[in-house]
Amino acid sequence: MIDLEGACKYYEGDIWALRDVTFSVARGEFVFVSGPSGAGKSTLLSLLTLQSRPSRGRVMLEGTDLSRLASKQVPMLRRRIGVVYQDFRLLYDRSVFENVAFVLRVLEAPESEIRRETLAALERCGLKDKAALNPRQLSGGEQQRVAIARALVHDPGLILADEPTGNLDADTGWEIFRLLVAAHERGTTVMVATHNQAVLGRLPMRRIHLRGGMVESDSAPMAGAQAPPRAAAKDRLEQIKDLGGAGAGAPV
Repeated sequence: MIDLEGACKYYEGDIWALRDVTFSVARGEFVFVSGPSGAGKSTLLSLLTLQSRPSRGRVMLEGTDLSRLASKQVPMLRRRIGVVYQDFRLLYDRSVFENVAFVLRVLEAPESEIRRETLAALERCGLKDKAALNPRQLSGGEQQRVAIARALVHDPGLILADEPTGNLDADTGWEIFRLLVAAHERGTTVMVATHNQAVLGRLPMRRIHLRGGMVESDSAPMAGAQAPPRAAAKDRLEQIKDLGGAGAGAPV
């Protein structure tokens, strides 16, 4: 699904954010991208969402060379991706419902579908009873769950999450990872940039570790590696239900 071949990103002044990054992610994988601050994690995700373009090398998504994609084609590609940011990026002049429905409105979905799918996404994230509220009335963890509902509502094939628990306490962070693992169990490819060592140490997903803009290690380095069996994904979902913090009633 994702193929990077010698991808580089540098800025004026000989500043290299990424240098010769090469790896592949199969459809249906769950991959952590780890590394210290400044390692290139956010830059890597920005290449996949076309917020920036590689300075050299190729970035492929489902056979499309993002390095050469025409600007007019970018919005269509982004519709196939769900993105979750550390700082939520919600619309605070709209309700929780409208924040999630926004994606479907951009896609010009019928109103009946918008209502049905938005409420379903909110229910999966444990927020159906918060639909009429303004996001400012929610806790940080609840706001991040709104962001995840927004990322899921159009059933994307790929979810990219950039430090999704960076502003949250440990217990709330586990709730967020439960939702991401549950999305993966339903068949979505998930890539999460994080330096959360508690999560990295306890969830046995593939891990690509960056340092200085380069791939320092990859727990599944072979290009074209097959996604893990669905049974293994279910086992991980059961495992994360039992991990740290959040109460038994946390949504999954």
